[in-house]
Amino acid sequence: MQTVTYGKDYLRATLNETINEGKKIFIPYIMAGDGGLNSFIPTLQKLDEAGATAIEVGIPFSDPVADGPTIQEAGKRAQDLGVTLPHIIDILKEERTKIQSPIIFMTYINPIYKYGVDQFMLDAKDAGIDGLIIPDLPLEQTSLIEKARQQANIAQIQLVSLASSKERMEKIAAASEGFLYAVTVNGITGARQSFDDSLSDHFQYLKSVSPVPVLAGFGISTPDHVKQLTQYSDGVVVGSKIINLLYEKKFEEIKQLIKAADQ
Repeated sequence: MQTVTYGKDYLRATLNETINEGKKIFIPYIMAGDGGLNSFIPTLQKLDEAGATAIEVGIPFSDPVADGPTIQEAGKRAQDLGVTLPHIIDILKEERTKIQSPIIFMTYINPIYKYGVDQFMLDAKDAGIDGLIIPDLPLEQTSLIEKARQQANIAQIQLVSLASSKERMEKIAAASEGFLYAVTVNGITGARQSFDDSLSDHFQYLKSVSPVPVLAGFGISTPDHVKQLTQYSDGVVVGSKIINLLYEKKFEEIKQLIKAADQ
């Protein structure tokens, strides 16, 4: 079996291959340990086999400021089962090769500090982590983890909000690796009924200044949302809806969401 070198190059190559094939990127978000650690790897495998381009893995945390109620509850369920960041890293060190999709950790900065920045990056590399999303680490403070992250060759994916100035959007886009995570609503994560038509202009601008693919995220919950937003963007990240469907064991509906990205 061919050995895979994980990290930001693997993430970039996977996303670019999807785009070059004329397809859209679909990244589901799951909360690690929601339903117990025993279900973690099988869930990743099922999403991988269903056609996820990459998978975003949330790390349970007590103060998730960017997360809406659904993801907060999933994190609490995982924490109540005793799931921790070291547990998640350890299981991925053992089982990572079972999943072809790139894996992106979504974590707040506090768990990384608690773990130790240098040790976290070393262990994340050993666990086959390809990218990081850290919503409470602003661009101006990325130097806090930069050296260790670069040595581990892990991408740092930046979030850009609707409220950002054009100048700031350009700075964030230039700094983002893997993809640019474009927030489609003002506020926290969670399913929405609809999206503003003005998003078309917003995404057109972001794509004109971003050297990496631009993905839409926050609030996407139906196949129609996926179809609408992939008209403007290079793909989507779907979180709260995936969490709910996994909890309700409605995996066929997850497949329909993934399929909608290429319709």
